[in-house]
Amino acid sequence: MRITQRIFLLKLCLILVSTTLIVNLALQMHNPKYFQAALQQSQFTVTAGSGEGGIYDRNFHNFVNQEILHYAVVNPSAEALQELFPHVKEISPVLEAIRLKKPFCCQVDTEFFDCEEIHVLNVPERYSANPSAQHILGYTLEHTGITGLESDYDSLLRKQIDNASVTYTMDALGNILPGAEVQISNIENLNSGIVTTLDYRIQEICEKQPIQKGAVVVMQVSTGDILGMASFPDYTPDSLGDALSNPDSPLINRCLYAYSVGSIFKLMTCATAYTQGLQDYRSNCTGKITIKDQIFNCHLRSGHGIQDMQYAMINSCNSYFIQLSQLLQPALMRETAQNFGFGTQIPLSHSIVSASGTLPKMKDLNYPAEMANFCFGQGLLTATPLQITQMTCGIANDGKMPIAHLISGMTKDGKTFSQKETAPAFARAIKPDAAEYLQNLMIAAINENPNSRAVPETVLAAGKTSTAQTGHFDENGTELCHAWITGYFPIDQPEYAVTVLVEDGGYGNDAAAPVFKSIADEIMNP
Repeated sequence: MRITQRIFLLKLCLILVSTTLIVNLALQMHNPKYFQAALQQSQFTVTAGSGEGGIYDRNFHNFVNQEILHYAVVNPSAEALQELFPHVKEISPVLEAIRLKKPFCCQVDTEFFDCEEIHVLNVPERYSANPSAQHILGYTLEHTGITGLESDYDSLLRKQIDNASVTYTMDALGNILPGAEVQISNIENLNSGIVTTLDYRIQEICEKQPIQKGAVVVMQVSTGDILGMASFPDYTPDSLGDALSNPDSPLINRCLYAYSVGSIFKLMTCATAYTQGLQDYRSNCTGKITIKDQIFNCHLRSGHGIQDMQYAMINSCNSYFIQLSQLLQPALMRETAQNFGFGTQIPLSHSIVSASGTLPKMKDLNYPAEMANFCFGQGLLTATPLQITQMTCGIANDGKMPIAHLISGMTKDGKTFSQKETAPAFARAIKPDAAEYLQNLMIAAINENPNSRAVPETVLAAGKTSTAQTGHFDENGTELCHAWITGYFPIDQPEYAVTVLVEDGGYGNDAAAPVFKSIADEIMNP
């Protein structure tokens, strides 16, 4: 009897507990918060991809999101799989998804299917197989900008990330409810973004030049707009591991990296001489010259003979400029270089900043030998290809030097500006008459030099080459030299300034000048 009573009491307790649980559950289901959670748990979403804001050139040509890929979201019925398989890009992920017996996503080669269990979503590929302006754009990782403009404008480019997805309604057992409405979300927010000063066509011209290591910069003379900026070697976002192990350091943007300058800097020496009234100075080059017991050799060991400033520029006669250096005021020489941006960083965005380079201090230039080195672009002096291009703009723009810049503004529709950056900034580097004098020297330097390889076929150009010593030697004991050229065209109405650096390339006229010629001809003859 006692056992029967105990069983009865136990059953009664179980009934009371069960009743309490049912009542609590009912109360919770009527609570909106719990009801919403239950609703979310009854849905299953498959995301095919996402879209992010664009990075445009000056003509609203998008550097990213160029290729549209097709992704199929599939409820794996027999009919759907039969139609899907011939169009699948990769089969193994599909087989794994089928094993799980749930809707899945895979890339396909068409956007047209008859089966209602297949929904095709179009997703932009962030980077193409051979992306342009990679050192400027940078790259992303899991929808976060890591370097370049992707990083500097991360919040703007990913402010409203649209997802391409399909959402199904599930039953309590996790099965798709037949006949329930399927929610399809497409990517729509792709047109907003940032607009750069780059010209897509000119950028491509720069990038295809046959340079192993080096840099090319093209700027608009009148505004300082960077139209093209290419660093060699390049890299792609899907080859970062190889780039990190590459001894040529492709991740470095050499356009912003400081190098020994060489004879290009003789333009600053001529500007100082003109200011001091020494533009008619003449000297005799015997092939070498001694300054305070230090011997300096001209590149032509037999000597150039009597030289005036124009012939010294055409022949790039070191002896002439070394002798001239002893007559120049070191403070004025340094000030002239500063006015042209030497020794000053050029910020293009938060992380894309041209190095300041090295400008010798006054205490260094008080030594005659260091002043001599300075005046033909050697010694302590270093500068970046971007700084050199900005200098060339200043000369071509009658002494009014535009400050280089890269960002034009913002867009919401990918067609017009929603916000423009401030107007171009300028610095008065030299007076117009001094600039005209330097222009004539640059015109003569390539057009009156019968051996120049820099003369374009389609336009009259002005320029100056360099062969900059580095103090580094190869395994044969030969000194490595950087090959440079900077110039502008057309000479009557300067529009483009171009600088080419070939790192360890040898002579400027051999390695850099033909690249300058090629770029000028391609720009002027589209």
